[in-house]
Amino acid sequence: MSVKIPAASHDQRQLALWLLCAASLMIILDGTIVTVALPAIQRHLGFTAANLSWVMNAYLIAFGSLLLLAGRLGDLIGRKRMFLSGLAAFTVASLACGLSTGPAMLIAARFAQGIGGAMVSAVSLGMIVTLFPEPGEQAKAIGAFSFVGAAGASIGLVLGGILTQAAGWQAIFFVNVPIGILAGLSAVRVLAADRGTGLHGGADWLGALLVTAGLMLGVYTIVGTARYGWGSARLLLPAALAGALLAGFVTRQATARRPLVPLRIFAVRNVAGANLAQLLVIAAAFGFQVTITLFMQRVLGYGAAASGLGLLPTAAVIGAVSLGLSARIAARFGQRAMLLAGLVLIAAALALLTRVPVHASYPAHLLPALLIFGAGGGLTLPALASLGMSRATESDAGLASGLFNTTQQIGAALGVAVLSALAAAYTGGLHAGTGSAAALAAGYRLAFATGTGLAVAAIIVAAALLWPRTRPAPRPAPAADTRHDTPCRVPD
Repeated sequence: MSVKIPAASHDQRQLALWLLCAASLMIILDGTIVTVALPAIQRHLGFTAANLSWVMNAYLIAFGSLLLLAGRLGDLIGRKRMFLSGLAAFTVASLACGLSTGPAMLIAARFAQGIGGAMVSAVSLGMIVTLFPEPGEQAKAIGAFSFVGAAGASIGLVLGGILTQAAGWQAIFFVNVPIGILAGLSAVRVLAADRGTGLHGGADWLGALLVTAGLMLGVYTIVGTARYGWGSARLLLPAALAGALLAGFVTRQATARRPLVPLRIFAVRNVAGANLAQLLVIAAAFGFQVTITLFMQRVLGYGAAASGLGLLPTAAVIGAVSLGLSARIAARFGQRAMLLAGLVLIAAALALLTRVPVHASYPAHLLPALLIFGAGGGLTLPALASLGMSRATESDAGLASGLFNTTQQIGAALGVAVLSALAAAYTGGLHAGTGSAAALAAGYRLAFATGTGLAVAAIIVAAALLWPRTRPAPRPAPAADTRHDTPCRVPD
């Protein structure tokens, strides 16, 4: 059944775009805003050092594992309904976080926040694509949405420090309550209603159980490496179970009459290439964000707020490029060319940081790389989103959006875990014979070099899967693509 969204005026669609961006910013902020408040939370609620990481992990596990399911359910029951339900769940959970009186209550509330966040994030990009079907408008809208995603983490670090110092750690959660209520009331009026295809059109509950459990165990394994290390016996069983569940999910999708995730979506080069390239470059980007922050704090002696402010030039450049230039560049050169240019800039920025000295000067050694990285991010993120959503129809935009967000979250978790582990292991090996600052700097340089390698791998994937091999005259689509009734909307 084809689902039609009622036509909306230009002003209403713009309001809807900014509403979706604002809600997504609130969700993204919550992934990092807690970081600088962890010491205060530990003192006030009596967390042990071992359990404190679950304030972050509970959110990440719920968020990362439910994006794919939430996106598909949004297609089935209506994306507006999923968005509003997720926003309500996130707002109530935020209130519960701020009212927490002990570790168990806060961890449970953070898990609930992750569920609500997944419901909102999974359908937001799909709603934007269906709101702006015209390529030029869609490119501008995706540029705005990409800026919010890229800048949110940096803003969260700064805002978390300010709120914690001014009003206590509870304020980082309570601030979501009025924002969530206002966004929900606005969404009821601004967002166009969509009926969804109905649960009978793809409610593969066994597949949903397999993929959700598999992703949950997979994300748990990844975030657990920060505590137990790679290859730990504690993580072997959940890792094996995650692999088995995800393999079972793929088998189920290949044989189910109405699969939750039709495997044909991965046969589309734009979708497969954009998601794989995103997995690699997001791993590099998020690993970079964590390691450069730690470099500024542990090697250069910056405070938490100062290191957060140090990342703001990157966010500013991402905003300037993604909001002001990316749509025009894409219109002239194509999304694929813009993506490759952005990936090259990201790789160049990370390569510059592999030579950063122990006694680095922020203006001379860090700022140039941060600015180049921002320019690369401003080109890369909108191009990836456009290519990843280019085959999405009104009936499966939520699925495509959920898949895109899932690979982003897995890439972020992998990047932070891998780069942090490599830096720590290399520093530990040098510590006996090298000064602490020098050893730390050497470890972070290795992390930057690894990030460079990931960015180069993303370039190779983009060139192999996304770049047209030839430009022959138009010809009929191959048989494998006949089930896609909507042509690619992204210009070559």
